[in-house]
Amino acid sequence: MENFVRPRPVFPKRAVVTGGMPYGNKLLHFGHVGMMLRADVFARFLRDRIGKDNVIFVSGTDCYGSPAIESFRKLKEEGKIDDKTLTDFVTRNHDKQEEIFKRFEIVHDLYGGSAIGRSKEIHEEESREFVTTLDKAGMVSVHSSWQFYDKKHKCLLNGRQVVGKCPIEGCQSEKGYADECDLGHQYLPQDLIDPISSLSGEKPELVKIENLYFNLEQCHELLTEWIDSIARNSDTPQFMVKEIREFFKKPEIYIKREFFDKFEKIRASLPPFVELERNEKAPSMTIVFDKLELREKACEVLAKNDIRYRTGKTLTPFRLTGDIDWGVPCPEIQGVKNQTFYVWPESLWAPISFTKTYLEKIGKDKDEWKKFWADPDAQVYQFLGEDNLYFYGPAQQAIFMAMQGKNFSLHPKKGDLQLTKICPIKSILYMNQKASSSGALKPPMAEEFLKYYTPEQFRIHFLAMNLTNNNVSLCPKAFNPDAKEDDIDPMVVEGNLLTNVYNRILRTLFYSTQNNFDGVLPLADLDENIFASCKKVILDVEKFMYDKKFHQVYNALDVFIRNINKYWVKEIANATSKDKLATLSANTAQMIFVANTLLHPIAPSGTENVADYLGLDKSKCFDWQYIFGSIFDVMSKSRKLKTLYEREDFFKRHQYQLDLLAKKENKN
Repeated sequence: MENFVRPRPVFPKRAVVTGGMPYGNKLLHFGHVGMMLRADVFARFLRDRIGKDNVIFVSGTDCYGSPAIESFRKLKEEGKIDDKTLTDFVTRNHDKQEEIFKRFEIVHDLYGGSAIGRSKEIHEEESREFVTTLDKAGMVSVHSSWQFYDKKHKCLLNGRQVVGKCPIEGCQSEKGYADECDLGHQYLPQDLIDPISSLSGEKPELVKIENLYFNLEQCHELLTEWIDSIARNSDTPQFMVKEIREFFKKPEIYIKREFFDKFEKIRASLPPFVELERNEKAPSMTIVFDKLELREKACEVLAKNDIRYRTGKTLTPFRLTGDIDWGVPCPEIQGVKNQTFYVWPESLWAPISFTKTYLEKIGKDKDEWKKFWADPDAQVYQFLGEDNLYFYGPAQQAIFMAMQGKNFSLHPKKGDLQLTKICPIKSILYMNQKASSSGALKPPMAEEFLKYYTPEQFRIHFLAMNLTNNNVSLCPKAFNPDAKEDDIDPMVVEGNLLTNVYNRILRTLFYSTQNNFDGVLPLADLDENIFASCKKVILDVEKFMYDKKFHQVYNALDVFIRNINKYWVKEIANATSKDKLATLSANTAQMIFVANTLLHPIAPSGTENVADYLGLDKSKCFDWQYIFGSIFDVMSKSRKLKTLYEREDFFKRHQYQLDLLAKKENKN
């Protein structure tokens, strides 16, 4: 085999890995775990690649906001929970969330909570620091915004106590709340279509309330420069670039064909706009404004004249505060007081709070966090679903830049917050449909999967999904009422690489070594071709990991591990002497060593068990400093393998699957 040469990707000296924060009002469904395990796999890879002390993996429960308030209220009314306070409620959910993640071998350095313990205290400090710094930079404004008011109950309504239809053109959401739909689109409350109060069941009124806003629309030029710069990177998904660019369009309004005649009658009363060329067959027309305030004035005119419309995506002031009690307290800014932070902005800097909490917990200096968040040699990787691209894209990147102070730029200096690397995935469908906790089709809870599948089967299946480019459907046979007995279960296909193929070559090597060399791996010269094939897969996996193309990581490992089996089958016929068998065994062990290292982030417990049986030094065998070397460099001097007994496997099937197999065999 020819030597394989390619420029290697450059990794940061230090890294923080985060995953999207689950709300504190519920437990985890499969989507939460599917997204977070990608963050876990990448964090484990980075620990092996750049050193475990240089990587911090944090996330936590997003405790505040109207979802928690509304869930707590409903569950208390229905008598389904015993929690006395909202804090009790979200803390119980937080503890259970962390436990569920661990059952899937997703282990954070810190899984915090924005309203829980020391994380809460540090998060409140961080929130004060953010808003005061942004205000000093001239990026905070006071706006009078509309908020829904229930006349019957005589109270302001929080975001989830109002349900209507999303006004964003083309949105497929089943539920629009006060200012955000369940697919993540943001809009102004007055634009929500057909709002209904969940308290009274009646249409609420709109009243003016003063809130603090971040001047996001002023960052248009810098954000355009930012998306242009990352669009050229190999690890930037192009769907992300396309979706974020949509927010940089000028403010637009779409008017349905049935209102064209009404529109012509009031055209002259609208602020200046440009009408795009009409397509006579199109269901709507588009008018474009130079500034957001002009569009909002136009919306008021259209609404007064009963003309239905929808608005397009554009940069709008990003709300920082709200009026609900259940939130992080906001200090008085520009005369606005007694408010709490709106949940989205404070959740953007929550990972910084969690990083600080973790470093304090392990006894580090209070400024140690800057080595991870405020140093060009470090990188923050944020794994999230595409529904949240607006928040972690334009909103967060602009806020982080503005933390530099006045005259901020796209290129922060050392000591200033660096821009993060966004690692989004497309939607994980369920049985080929969009599932949502607030929609008609509910996603199965994560714990349900552990009744039928092992954590390793779940992990490798989700890693093999090409979510970097496509929406992918999850179709577990155990959950499919239409599945037939002989149908292949899609959830276990990729796991067969471990339970069948990898197990087979491991057993073969161990049994052969036990039978022919008294359990001692023979010391033999390793073939250059073997080293070349190992180097190729190492560099392939490294590049795919760098690009977060996990499905290609799986594909590369699948080919490599199957080739180990093929190599043994081909060469064992020629191993007619003890020396030839020794060389075959050593070469096979070398490939297993490399495969095991590369599999380690995906199947941690199983690969660590393999390392124990091989007698490998745990401080070395997963460290990439040794990955291009020989297995003998990371083995015990005795090279003695642990005894592997008959029918013993390193990677096991779930008992549910074994029972089905036994039932089928008995039937036949």
